[in-house]
Amino acid sequence: MQLVRQNEKSVRKLVRRRRGVRLLGALLAASALATGCAAGGDAEPVKPAPGQQAHKGLQAPPARALDSYAEKLRAQRAALVAATKRWGLADVPLTAPRPPAKKPVIEARKGFEVDGQKELGLPPVFTTIPTKDKVVFLTIDDGAEKDPRFLKMMSELRIPYTAFLTDAEVRPEYGYFKKMQARGITLNNHTLHHPFLPGLSYARQKQEICGMQNVIAEKYGKRPTLFRPPFGDYNQNTLRAAKACGIEYVPIWNAEAFVDRMDYREWDRSIHPGDILLTHFRGREDWKGTMPDMIRNLMKYLTDRGYSVARLEDYL
Repeated sequence: MQLVRQNEKSVRKLVRRRRGVRLLGALLAASALATGCAAGGDAEPVKPAPGQQAHKGLQAPPARALDSYAEKLRAQRAALVAATKRWGLADVPLTAPRPPAKKPVIEARKGFEVDGQKELGLPPVFTTIPTKDKVVFLTIDDGAEKDPRFLKMMSELRIPYTAFLTDAEVRPEYGYFKKMQARGITLNNHTLHHPFLPGLSYARQKQEICGMQNVIAEKYGKRPTLFRPPFGDYNQNTLRAAKACGIEYVPIWNAEAFVDRMDYREWDRSIHPGDILLTHFRGREDWKGTMPDMIRNLMKYLTDRGYSVARLEDYL
């Protein structure tokens, strides 16, 4: 077998060639990296080698934000559990799902229309929000009882509700409802004096509704778009007057909560997804208990049936 030997000159030439190829490759790689940086992220980012950590500064802020959000949720849950025990509820209230991105179409309930309902573009009267979610909407009327414990309870339990105020009941203590508004509660129209509206002329009805619009705007800074007729009674003049006063919706109710019972509009004597619930600002003078007692019993009733309370305005 012949032993092939390369002379020393040939070896040196081969080494120089190989070094040149490696140098050229390194220059091309550096150029590609520089181009990728200058392109503002168009090039695919360079991945770290196995076992090599990426730069911590690139990942730390999102991780910290996620940890902070999780910690906030844990704190909120702990506060809700503590409030549930403090207020004597049987179970933690269920959390309502996110409101729909696209609001449901609200129309007058069948049989609740008046003559000229669509032709005159009158605000719809309805008792239920179209939804398949097991949510109900709590609404509270007039303003006779002004229990500070109720404000604290609802705030700590984070239970949303919508108020419909009558000036004759609210007037002695406007500040109580200012505190309610500061907690995110919308204050709406329930007339000046709580009359039986269908027994009044159009002009008198308009005075009752527009007058309360003016009171709420003056005392609380915003004219409502929701109106509830006293006793749930109305006629065409009521809705015409409401529209003239800037009202867009006339929600009434499908069930009513008292401190010791529930009353229902429907024959099956039950609640349904999207039902609007009515109760009143009342205390021991009218009930066998307080407003916190009523809320405690109502939340047990709802939670036992798998219902949560959602904010009415989020669906309108």
